[in-house]
Amino acid sequence: MTRIATRPYPFRTAEMLRQSGIHPVLARLFAARGLQDAQELTTELGALIAPKGLLHIEQAARYLADAIAANKKLVIVADYDCDGATACAVGLRGLRMLGAHVDYIVPNRFEYGYGLTPEIVTLTADSKAPDVIITVDNGIASVDGVEEANRRGIDVVVTDHHLPGDVLPNARVIVNPNQPACGFPSKNLAGVGVIFYVLLALRAEMRARGLFDAASQPKLDVLLDLVALGTVADVVRLDTNNRILVAQGLKRMRSGRLHAGLAALFRVAGREARSASPFDLGFAVGPRLNAAGRLQDMSLGIECLTTDDEGVAWSIAQQLNEINVARREIEADMQDAALLHLDDFAPSTSNTICVFDQAWHQGVIGIVASRLKDKFYRPTITFAPGGDGLIKGSGRSIPGFHLRDALDLVSKQAPSLIEKFGGHAMAAGLTIREDAFGAFCQAFELVGQNLLNAGQLERVIETDGPLEDGYYTADFISLIDAQVWGQGFAPPVFCDVFRVLNQRILKDRHSKLQLEKNGQRFDAIWFGHTDTLAASSRFAFRLDANEYMGVTRVQLMIEHAEPA
Repeated sequence: MTRIATRPYPFRTAEMLRQSGIHPVLARLFAARGLQDAQELTTELGALIAPKGLLHIEQAARYLADAIAANKKLVIVADYDCDGATACAVGLRGLRMLGAHVDYIVPNRFEYGYGLTPEIVTLTADSKAPDVIITVDNGIASVDGVEEANRRGIDVVVTDHHLPGDVLPNARVIVNPNQPACGFPSKNLAGVGVIFYVLLALRAEMRARGLFDAASQPKLDVLLDLVALGTVADVVRLDTNNRILVAQGLKRMRSGRLHAGLAALFRVAGREARSASPFDLGFAVGPRLNAAGRLQDMSLGIECLTTDDEGVAWSIAQQLNEINVARREIEADMQDAALLHLDDFAPSTSNTICVFDQAWHQGVIGIVASRLKDKFYRPTITFAPGGDGLIKGSGRSIPGFHLRDALDLVSKQAPSLIEKFGGHAMAAGLTIREDAFGAFCQAFELVGQNLLNAGQLERVIETDGPLEDGYYTADFISLIDAQVWGQGFAPPVFCDVFRVLNQRILKDRHSKLQLEKNGQRFDAIWFGHTDTLAASSRFAFRLDANEYMGVTRVQLMIEHAEPA
């Protein structure tokens, strides 16, 4: 079941925001998203929360400054998703700007899995001979890996943002806003945000040591285009602090001050960096980087983000685009197979979904889980063969069901089922034995039945209610597009009743509509839906400026429709 709902908003807050100079429609949109003060909308770098609020960050800065002074070899161990790739690129570029001797390694997900495992420590030691390992976007759960590094005499600095387990690794220092006792106000930093903060603290430490002054210090803000990409692509909550990071990154992109690899990725995706938006980062650029980690080796993506040669960047971007095309084809086949597996699935009697197929590709199961979650609106885990009698799962969740905590419950209630797991509220990964698949499905469903009620299993399209007739304009769309929207700060979706004047089907998959309200006519499109609509229907929609032959017209992008 799906229904349209209107977000409530405190009228008094909206009025205060309006009186402070904010557009009246934006004032109510912001109030509905919890903003209390116009100051929370600032996107100036000076408004960032100071690094010293992150637990152990000053200790990390002192340690790294000493390591650089001693010319120690640093090696970054990265993750194989977009956040991990951008975090690695930011770490490499920033540490080199600060004088470090630094290299990197990124695990092949199919051989080594996720995180700083003992096997990755061995590989890093044998191939890179580091004095220090720095983890980015991983490491908080790498108890055994850090122990192996310690045994080999290699120090480990963990920078991560994932939720910790019951035991922290015995690293030289850990910087993670979600570790116990860390009072940093923004718990939503992505992995790339954490390493950027470490670089800010390191620069401050080196400045205090007299290595440079405020005028001569390296300009770390040149890294913000990469920070913005990783933050958006990892779908972390865009709180005030993250919105500043993203806004500053977008500002650099729109002014043409972006790195060669990112510029090439925009070009190969057919997007304009001069009008870059969070949507571009999340749905055009990010997936092309992620495809490398899903199907091949994320080192290709990291090389794209760290080269300053435009020709090399373009060549790599084209390779990434080809990999992404292959990923889409594999994903389509897997989705078809998944729907066959779920032919008898009954949402009325099931709170969760688990699917396994021997033919599935381990790198794409997370996307398939996301698609199934969207279709059935149930927490979903899809599994693919992992070798040696094991299968690896990737899960996606719905609001109100913390996926990592749910897996923790399964592991406590049935300790022998899960070999290892980790993740966030909305996404998680795990490894189980293939012969335990049936038992795991039952245990996961039991947790789902205990934690989810009928109301939580109903999809609600949250909207901002009707939009006044005078704001169906390209100027108002430009005003909306100038804001930083994203996870936890949802882009506007409006809702109103229109007369359906015309409906035709495009490519057997999409509905092209002509709608009318109060004498105004609008083109509209509803992707992925061909349902015949009532003559008078209620629509949840986004506004889009459709430019064709030099003429810009307002178009409605339909999110949901129901009889009025």
